[in-house]
Amino acid sequence: MKLTTGRVVIAALALLLTGVVSSFGQAGRPAEQHAAPHPVPRPPRPPQNGHAGQWLRQHNNLPPEQQRKALQSDPQFRSLPPQQKQHFENQLDRFNRLPPQQRQQVLNRMDTFGHLTPEQQDTARQLHSQMQQLPPQRRQAVRNAIQALRAMPPQARQRQIESDAYKRQFSPEERGILGGATTLPLAPAGPNGPD
Repeated sequence: MKLTTGRVVIAALALLLTGVVSSFGQAGRPAEQHAAPHPVPRPPRPPQNGHAGQWLRQHNNLPPEQQRKALQSDPQFRSLPPQQKQHFENQLDRFNRLPPQQRQQVLNRMDTFGHLTPEQQDTARQLHSQMQQLPPQRRQAVRNAIQALRAMPPQARQRQIESDAYKRQFSPEERGILGGATTLPLAPAGPNGPD
């Protein structure tokens, strides 16, 4: 059981570290604030009976020091190189500094990501990488379009992406990102608007 918990927490923190879960549908904050300064190895896949957000959700109400102790006592975490341990601890600290509403949004995104198939997770990572290559204003425009698309019925999304209006507004690469995002189960918007 401890090893399973370790895989889930390592995956959860790695997802936070890489910014994957915050790349789609994030409004208001540039993605650079979520991206890691250095690439990290692909996180281990969570076990079938759990997903990446479970550990953080289960430990969300503990004081940060108790969370850190739980993390540090995990055998898989202890086996990591010191630099990677520090990255994960920093990400846990960053998560705990978020306002409660933003922590909930991160957990919701992690839940959504954790329920994707391995192929869908790979697609999400590729789309995130493509988004990171866009200039900040274009990235925000694509995020806004993803928000609009996820409010539409699935069959209407592709028609919108191929519309003349979208062809004028978005480059072929950006429309490719939009098309890829519509193949994934899109998380619903938060209660106070787009998350």
